[in-house]
Amino acid sequence: MSEGSGQLVGQGGGARAVIAAVAVHLPEETLTSREVEQRITDSGPYRPRPGLIEAVTGIAVRHVAPDDWQASDLAAAAARKLLADAGLDARDLDLLIFASASQDMVEPATAHILASKIGASCPVFDVKNACNSVLNAIQVAEALIAGRQYRRVLVCTGEVPSRAIRWSVRDRGQFAESFPGYTMSDSGAAVLLEAGRTGEAGEPPAGIFHRAFTADSSAWEVGTLPGGGTAYPRDPEATYFRMDGARLHAAFEALGPELILQALAEHGLTWADFTVVAVHQVTVPLLDAFLGRTGLTSGPLVPVLPEHGNLASASLPFQLARAWEQGRCGPGDRVALIGLAGGVSLGVVFARL
Repeated sequence: MSEGSGQLVGQGGGARAVIAAVAVHLPEETLTSREVEQRITDSGPYRPRPGLIEAVTGIAVRHVAPDDWQASDLAAAAARKLLADAGLDARDLDLLIFASASQDMVEPATAHILASKIGASCPVFDVKNACNSVLNAIQVAEALIAGRQYRRVLVCTGEVPSRAIRWSVRDRGQFAESFPGYTMSDSGAAVLLEAGRTGEAGEPPAGIFHRAFTADSSAWEVGTLPGGGTAYPRDPEATYFRMDGARLHAAFEALGPELILQALAEHGLTWADFTVVAVHQVTVPLLDAFLGRTGLTSGPLVPVLPEHGNLASASLPFQLARAWEQGRCGPGDRVALIGLAGGVSLGVVFARL
């Protein structure tokens, strides 16, 4: 079914969820890849080859949150910016979802802490699915708006992966296992979704018109941050990222591009029909491989690498916000959000702004 067919304005005939505003917050402090390598060298016996991290990943710089900031602080900074730009108060929100791989603590939900910081008084909860946390929260928000339970939902993330980086490295094997942490960046983002209205006669309405997700959970062990859960409640060694990069790459390749290509075919669209295509960017080689599998060119992409590192679940809202700020997209334009995450999972959302 096409995005503008009949009177259908949302899934199941409910209200259509419109991406009304996006905002990001990036910490001012940064670390270059050379500085990361030097810190590893200064902290332990293993000495990575100078220039290796940037050569392998294409990442030159990543952001680092202040020591006294939590995940909720990064999310709050983005939320306050969004609300101010949209002329809204936190009390205008019907629902607040915190969606991140990071969290302030195991209990309570970080959404409560965030709501307290920004002055929201609405219902709240957390959504967590690694780097696809925000994309899955958008999926949840859309369903709740379509079901007419809420009209205005704010999805926020605060990512602080810098707290889980291993600096004292024993040997090359441990360096390889810890490598994902050296690509990641601290960040905050907020996405406002609102119930939309049917468009003008002959014009497709604004809002999300396609969403699809898939996962291969048999690959969950290829990338973990195990500490703090019931499996490793107090083991300090479990507080660092662990990943088998080769197996993760293979797991993503096994998922294949079919979900994305089917989404395009279902609506009779090509990549040329999208003003912006936001793709979760982990490293330059992985992004290049993704482009090759999907037939996507770099034209509609918004660069995250090399200047910002892997922004985790804030990557997609960062790209959309940056494109909006640069005038690359606006009302009536189609955008695509494509998420890849450990676990492993893949998601695609199409929307008209």
